[in-house]
Amino acid sequence: METARVLVAADKFKGSLTAVQVAERVTAGLRRVVPGLEVETLPVADGGDGTVAAAVAAGFERREARVTGPVGDPVTAAYALRGATAVVEMAEASGLQHLPDGVFAPLTATTYGSGELLAAALDAGATTIVFGVGGSATTDGGAGMLAALGARFLDADGKPVGPGGGGLAVLAEADLSGLDPRLKDVDLILASDVDNPLTGPKGAPEVYGRQKGASEEDIAFLDAALAHYASILGPEKAALPGAGAAGGIGYGALVALGARFRPGIEVMLDVLGFAPALARATLVITGEGSLDEQTLHGKAPAGVAAAAREAGIEVVAVCGRLALDPEALERAGIARAYALADLEPDPAVSMAQAGPLLERAAESIARDFLS
Repeated sequence: METARVLVAADKFKGSLTAVQVAERVTAGLRRVVPGLEVETLPVADGGDGTVAAAVAAGFERREARVTGPVGDPVTAAYALRGATAVVEMAEASGLQHLPDGVFAPLTATTYGSGELLAAALDAGATTIVFGVGGSATTDGGAGMLAALGARFLDADGKPVGPGGGGLAVLAEADLSGLDPRLKDVDLILASDVDNPLTGPKGAPEVYGRQKGASEEDIAFLDAALAHYASILGPEKAALPGAGAAGGIGYGALVALGARFRPGIEVMLDVLGFAPALARATLVITGEGSLDEQTLHGKAPAGVAAAAREAGIEVVAVCGRLALDPEALERAGIARAYALADLEPDPAVSMAQAGPLLERAAESIARDFLS
């Protein structure tokens, strides 16, 4: 009988466990039932928050830079570097976690720090940059990012427009001639699990504005401001998949930085070395905090399961809560899912005790699939 070799390739359980901690807990539970089991761990991410941590876990070097946070305060942001490849996570600079006391700034939050973080990666010698976008506090179309990289956005009086998407309503001129010349020689990959356009009913303000504190009036205002911004920079790229990612930073990267869009999980699996790890495995365990309809649209577990199915390797999943029926799981390539909610129905307790509960779920996987 073939020796069992398990690959644990799961995302974080948001609010409970990092992807690294998920892998540690699953490994502990498996080995409690099958001592000495060969387990390889490869924490994964889909371009959103946790992407730098996944890269560092895979052997990239963690670097830090002081940059401008979304409301103008300085913050410390991390990126990952290996050779000439950098993994930059915009949420590190411009994410919701940097809003002081959770006070939203839907009209004025800026991606300036994300541009500074990209510049730090350039300074470190990166010629390939995986730019993971998600979890943003911003809806500025990437204007702040471009300003940090040398662009100028001016009103009718020739003065710089204010920060955030709100300032773009009075934009009269966009001067991109001062953009950092090093950007021309960089392969910039826009990695996102979001394929929304910039504006409209599926655009950044309408779909994501409310979670950033925007009122219905703010959403209408931001949508018009971003449409005006795109009319000046180039409307043709505003409809591209990913243009609406992270408050429209995707559009800024596509229209001015020559970025190319790829689904975040595909990019990250390449960067993290998933294919060779998969070739060594006889069973794959993936997962994330909530397995639901969103999972099926480009989230990490769906990407892992698709790749494993192509290789003919069975996949099971762990999750905090499960909102997919067996047929949906099967279509995604997941043989079975183990939810912490089945072990502890109280969500607050389940989140607080996620580690021990996950070990118990892994014990069940070991009994069902490995012994």
